[in-house]
Amino acid sequence: MIPEIGYLKAAGGAAVLAIIVVAYMIQYVLTKSQGTEKMARISRAVQEGALAFLLREYQYVMSTVLIIAVIIAAVGQMRPDLPLGWKTSIAFVVGALASAMAGFLGMFIATRSNARTTEAARSGGVKAAIDVAVSGGSVMGLGVVGIATFLLVIVYKIFDGEPQIVNGYAMGASLVALFARSGGGIYTKGADMGADLVGKVEAGIPEDDPRNPAVIADNVGDNVGDVAGLGADLLESYVESIIASLAVAAMVATTAGGKYLTGFPFYVATVGIIASIIGVFYVKFFAKSDPQSALMWGTYVSAGLTVVGVILLGLWLGENFELGGVSYSLWGPPIACIIGIISGIIVGFTSEYFTSAKYKPVQKLAEEAQSGPAVAVVGGTSVGMLSTSIPAIVLGIAVVLAYKFAGMYGVAIASLGMLATTGMVLSVDAYGPIADNAGGIAEMAGLDPSVRKITDNLDAVGNTTAAIGKGFAIGSAAYAAIGLLSAFMLSAKLDPAKVSLVDAKILAGTIIGGMVPFVFCSLLFNAVGKNAYAMISEVRRQFREIPGLREGKEDVMPDSRRCVDIATQSANKGMMVPGILAIILPVIIGFGLGAPALAGFLVGAIVTGVMLGIQMANSGGAMDNAKKYIEEGHFGGKGSEAHKAAVVGDTVGDPLKDTAGPSINILIKLMCVIALVLAPLFT
Repeated sequence: MIPEIGYLKAAGGAAVLAIIVVAYMIQYVLTKSQGTEKMARISRAVQEGALAFLLREYQYVMSTVLIIAVIIAAVGQMRPDLPLGWKTSIAFVVGALASAMAGFLGMFIATRSNARTTEAARSGGVKAAIDVAVSGGSVMGLGVVGIATFLLVIVYKIFDGEPQIVNGYAMGASLVALFARSGGGIYTKGADMGADLVGKVEAGIPEDDPRNPAVIADNVGDNVGDVAGLGADLLESYVESIIASLAVAAMVATTAGGKYLTGFPFYVATVGIIASIIGVFYVKFFAKSDPQSALMWGTYVSAGLTVVGVILLGLWLGENFELGGVSYSLWGPPIACIIGIISGIIVGFTSEYFTSAKYKPVQKLAEEAQSGPAVAVVGGTSVGMLSTSIPAIVLGIAVVLAYKFAGMYGVAIASLGMLATTGMVLSVDAYGPIADNAGGIAEMAGLDPSVRKITDNLDAVGNTTAAIGKGFAIGSAAYAAIGLLSAFMLSAKLDPAKVSLVDAKILAGTIIGGMVPFVFCSLLFNAVGKNAYAMISEVRRQFREIPGLREGKEDVMPDSRRCVDIATQSANKGMMVPGILAIILPVIIGFGLGAPALAGFLVGAIVTGVMLGIQMANSGGAMDNAKKYIEEGHFGGKGSEAHKAAVVGDTVGDPLKDTAGPSINILIKLMCVIALVLAPLFT
């Protein structure tokens, strides 16, 4: 029998341990040298730009959070018979703050790790650079799971595990994550496209050349999009995988095995945090000259330890249980959890195969770029579309197996299994933007080309690990969204036997839901395009109007602040409409067509959203690494026609993999959790 609060103590203790390790890593990184004064000055410019953007973005986001919190509290006052009110509002605000804190923490240390990674590469080589970059990334990874779990334990304890209140925590985290991911993505890709298209293609100057006014904005974008946005994204995924399990468990909490189902997610989170900490230190201590091998082995170690821990949990805690009138074995949840871990590894490997320059898809794409940019774009799109096949089949089989062993609870716990090692996966993922910034600083500071060669090697690995991380995120989104959908149907008292596609309203909801990810992506692409257009115009203007800038005359510097300001304004304006769309559509469908139609709406959004997310992430990753493969000297190398075509392909792929693709997984879960929180209104 599980101790009454044992699982909360275990999860809370592991969260505190993660936060202690984060404090150690921050101190460790900050003791490292930033190199020359010029390197430190460039790093400070990136820090200032990232901070300015985040503060302005959070003003918009938190205003929206407070308005929604007031509405939830007001509904509780008007309808005291419903399980909504000020308690749910508090949990909602805490979830939003958790997501914002994670993003800010990651951005803070990443912008201070970049120059230190460059200096480590210059003075200590590959191993020293990996050490600093991974240490900085681990602050993001372990900080996310530490903050998310610690605050979830507090909310769960204070409000006695009341499902509707705890669901509010997930909704707050999800809302901020959507704005952070989409806003950061609009910022970074608009700046990146402007810097590349004018700098590399038109002016023929190197990437990250200090003459380019958009370079600082591009480096800022790496942090606000791929670190702060990414941290908020995976915190939301992690939280909702736990809460989806708890939401289903709450339906059977008073029956046989109910405590087992309630405690199991917290214990899995505990095991995952400890395994992630061990994985991070494995990379730090055993990384040598091969960053790809070091990072992947750290991930394998974490996953392996989690599997062992989950099996031990079954032996220690397991008891048979009933769900929906069906009896299940005590081994159901551990098996479902392991299914999630295994399917996550397969999805990750698939992403690596289709996006890494080590394998044929990217190599062939680089070869095809010799025929021009149109072929490069078509080829990259094709690679991404093909890459959906294996994850779709694997996720389909995994959902069936997880359901067989533990019902809908098994599907939700499979999501947690996939994300149990979020601390390690995110540490590896956040390492990428740090390495990318390090390369930019090496270029802008005029360091020896050998330093840039080291950072480019780290950056290429970062692109692959980022694709793997996005594969994990979208795969877990499918699991978590299905778990949240099931919890919504139970909460809305929908009889699954009576929810049929023959029902016209349900069919209409499914069609409308399937449309939403496409419209959402269109709005984001439009915002990126406007940002890039403004950025390109500004870079061209500065090259034209500032004497000696394009020629690289000494003491002639671009106005980088202007580009940072353009990107900030464009991102904050562009993120609001897609975010509000995700909030209001479930409400409109729920009130307008009813709970059954809303269930159909969510199914449609999940199906199209998962496929679009995988396709976009892998298309963008493939086109990016095809460009880097050519830059290594293949098919003519830098400056060749193949390289110019690949740069165009990369600029098309960037908003796919860094703006729309990763935002979709948040979109589908946010709509599911909004439906779950508001389910009492639709019954």
